[in-house]
Amino acid sequence: MSLNLTDVTLTYPDGETRLTALDTITLDVPKGSLTAVVGPSGSGKSSLLAVAATLIAPDSGTVTIDGALTTHMSRSELTNLRRHKIGIVFQQPNLLASLTAAEQLEVVAKIDGRSPIKARTRALELLDAVGVVEQARRRPHQLSGGQRQRVNIARALMNDPAILLVDEPTSALDHERGTAIIDLITRLTHRQATATVLVTHDPTHLTAVDQIAEVHDGCLRLPVPKGSTPVTHHRSRMCPEA
Repeated sequence: MSLNLTDVTLTYPDGETRLTALDTITLDVPKGSLTAVVGPSGSGKSSLLAVAATLIAPDSGTVTIDGALTTHMSRSELTNLRRHKIGIVFQQPNLLASLTAAEQLEVVAKIDGRSPIKARTRALELLDAVGVVEQARRRPHQLSGGQRQRVNIARALMNDPAILLVDEPTSALDHERGTAIIDLITRLTHRQATATVLVTHDPTHLTAVDQIAEVHDGCLRLPVPKGSTPVTHHRSRMCPEA
């Protein structure tokens, strides 16, 4: 299970010209590893995540998820791929106000056609893994911000995805709770053997990641993290030296 982006370029219309959001980037994220994507606002982080999630098709280049090349997949095939292979943790939990923490997860399994008993068992297992099983019957307004984000992470793992994409999970949390969330994502990445991409604005949380991808003006760099051996050390074409 892995995520591979190869020579990906993405542009958007900008008046009579086109704006380059991603410039011939290559990124490899093996299973069981965590890659952090950092960079200033407007640098291309969100575009990279959207392409990796197959929500946006790149102008050129390829995206391969768990061995499946997505280039020529139909819309329904991509929807099925996301449902079974990709877990997305959004910046805001967006939990349904009327559902308990356990039900937030169970509804994902229901959409996939799993039995209610299996769904409940899996939901409680995941809530236990993220440390909020005691809040299984509580609704979002009864949970703290950190607890809501933990439920959000558990929900993304409900269908045992090969790829986990995490967008700014600590933006609404203080430093202590933010650090706990990053530690949790790191542990779950190794335990669940997912290929995880974490977009974050806060580099102070990144001591335990496997590699750090810096994005500037759509250009990708992969420096060696301090005290860590990177999973891969590829410099995309057209990127200036760091």
